[in-house]
Amino acid sequence: MSSHSSARARPGWIMTSAADRLRHPRDLAAWSRWQARQGPGVRRAVRAVRGWRTKGEEARATLLTASSTPRILVALEAESPTQVAALLAPLHHLPDPRMVAILAPRRLEDALLPFPARETHQRTVHLQALDDTEQLACLDVVVGVGAYLALGARAHRLAQRRALRHVTVQHGLLTPYAPPLPTDTHLLAWNAADAEYWRAGRADVTSAVAGSVLLAEARDDGTEECVGAPVFLGQLHGAELARSRFAHSALTFCRATHATYRPHPAERDLLSRTYHAWFRRRGIDVESDGPALRHLAAPVASVFSTGVLEAAASGRPAWVTCERPPRWLEGMWERYNMSRWQPARDCPPTPAPTTGVSPARAIATALMEGMRP
Repeated sequence: MSSHSSARARPGWIMTSAADRLRHPRDLAAWSRWQARQGPGVRRAVRAVRGWRTKGEEARATLLTASSTPRILVALEAESPTQVAALLAPLHHLPDPRMVAILAPRRLEDALLPFPARETHQRTVHLQALDDTEQLACLDVVVGVGAYLALGARAHRLAQRRALRHVTVQHGLLTPYAPPLPTDTHLLAWNAADAEYWRAGRADVTSAVAGSVLLAEARDDGTEECVGAPVFLGQLHGAELARSRFAHSALTFCRATHATYRPHPAERDLLSRTYHAWFRRRGIDVESDGPALRHLAAPVASVFSTGVLEAAASGRPAWVTCERPPRWLEGMWERYNMSRWQPARDCPPTPAPTTGVSPARAIATALMEGMRP
């Protein structure tokens, strides 16, 4: 693993333009305000009502352990494929996975646990009192995907109060709208360009390149034969672009290639479902159920989904496309070497990304660095 302690450009790296830089490189409060303003007015109103109803209530989480003296605390915000790959898969490569405590919204499936299910103890903890939890008295390291959600924020606060080492593991693609890194954290990035991009100008953040477990797993599960019409990976839930731009880009691609539209799991709101009906009226097949992306033996396309790189890693043709893309999006495509699809043109697919030999082992090794004997 290679460490980077400055934000200066390295020879041969893609230099980002002003349009392709973090909008909120330090200010988490400003990012949170931006995030709260995103989405239709109805969703914003619902969030406001929920916030009013739960104001003053103490948030809770589930703490899973297999030891009375865990040394590493993992803050898992969701059981999404990206977070499971980034945070849980590396735990199996620790010398003793029982040194881990996992903070999660609920009890995890046994298959996700790094230690035997029969040895697992779970208890409900109050996030406000996480620092006073006796079972976490021997921690050395706190790790998560950031401090922009409840569990990650409380775990990061615990690390700061006790002067513990804090590690942030990258779990997805970076856009200019990514949340800022936590203060005084050590970033484990997918590649050198992402490390520089996310921590640019941050003297309080160190970084190293560990690679992407998600892409390495996609590489190892490579599809032998790619058949059938393409699949467009939906992102109508995304806040980075207007939904109309996502929708029109998907419609253009699906009409030109006879592709199927695959909604993102978060596309359950009324406006998303309205767009799905709009697609169907225009002859587009909207998938209601299908295999997991890693088992999908078909070409894929999207605006900037991580699935494009997953498909490329597995050997499947993959492209990005967007009508009138903003400058930051074109910069992002270039940063990840994503190939752009355009109508009536011969567009080579996205090349397979470099994933590293074993990102999971690299992350596990990094978590052990500086551990007290």
